[in-house]
Amino acid sequence: MTVLGPPALLLQNEILQMILDAGPVSKAVLIVLLLFSLLSWTIIFSKLGNFRQAQGSNHRFLSAFRRTDKLAEMNTFAAQFRPAPLALVFEFGYREVERQVNSQGRLHNIAMLQRAMQLGSSEQLTKLERNLSWLATTASATPFIGLFGTVWGIIDSFRGLALEGGASLRAVAPGIADALIATAFGLVAAIPAVIFYNYFLHRIKEFGARLDDFGSEFVNLAERSFGE
Repeated sequence: MTVLGPPALLLQNEILQMILDAGPVSKAVLIVLLLFSLLSWTIIFSKLGNFRQAQGSNHRFLSAFRRTDKLAEMNTFAAQFRPAPLALVFEFGYREVERQVNSQGRLHNIAMLQRAMQLGSSEQLTKLERNLSWLATTASATPFIGLFGTVWGIIDSFRGLALEGGASLRAVAPGIADALIATAFGLVAAIPAVIFYNYFLHRIKEFGARLDDFGSEFVNLAERSFGE
């Protein structure tokens, strides 16, 4: 456990005091940035858990799917692997297979089955992408919000100069401090959002490729089982 020494504690106290002494506009900017950051981290941790769960359940479902040669047998326990995206895509495909087999006794329209699988994949990818737009908004908006706080701090500094009637440190220091704090808060909110937004996009592409590969496997098994 790291113990903060007096210099670190002094720096923290100074930063806290500068935040408390900031003007109402600067405080409002900091509060907005803090809300952006808190919501972004909530989404990040939620997404990390969802992706980990989806990956694990996908692996278990795919192992079971490759051990069976009968779609009907797999369908009896596919629900056990929810919320695996592959299991949900399987259900889309199996419903289409059932519809075709029940109507004509065989699988007669592969293109329609492929479209059903693509529809299921698209739905699962949409679920995985949920709330990512907030991370993108945070990454793009918070630096500008922090920049607004910076500009406002500079304006306050010049106002202090005008009131003091001279260029003293006492006149400019509060505004500059407000400006620097706003800039720092903006970067603190934006940088994690950018990093995890790109990371999640990469993971979603991987899931998309996995869903496409599974669709091909499903169609092949369906053709062997119910084709002409």
